[in-house]
Amino acid sequence: MTREETKSILSVLRAGYPNFYKDLNKADADQIIDLWATMFVDEPVKVVIEAVKTLMVTAKFPPTIADVKEKIYLVTHPQAMTEAEAWNIVKKAIGYYNAQEHFEALPPILQKLVGSPNQLREWGMMDMDEVNTIVASNFMRSYKARVQHEKETAMLPESTRAMIQGLSAKLSITDGKGES
Repeated sequence: MTREETKSILSVLRAGYPNFYKDLNKADADQIIDLWATMFVDEPVKVVIEAVKTLMVTAKFPPTIADVKEKIYLVTHPQAMTEAEAWNIVKKAIGYYNAQEHFEALPPILQKLVGSPNQLREWGMMDMDEVNTIVASNFMRSYKARVQHEKETAMLPESTRAMIQGLSAKLSITDGKGES
């Protein structure tokens, strides 16, 4: 989204929430425009407009950047499965036999959380009461945290994601202590 497109969106917000913006001076307005343009530089203007309009229908106060990012995420990303749904998929894959095959059939996010086919084998050898309570609880907590992390990462500007990836790549080259 360009700076000019940002100005038009913020004009709509100003018209929709006149009391909130009534004492805004030019310098403050320019800072707000620059910030919003930076935060939404990677977003299609039509998506941002629709998110803002949707929020304006229900919000009594102007939406924040976080509100708009959240709405954009909800519109542009399919509904993630719940922790219970994710656990049920993993639970069906647990077993000593065919662990590799079952592991490879898991969605990528679940593969990351399970870690390896060996984990499915280990869980398959455990007492099922323990699997259904302790392992399930730990898995669902990890899944929820992972989904939240992926959501927050997706909402970041592309430049920030690129910087994080660069730092991560640099750290993975080190000896594990952050030192080269």
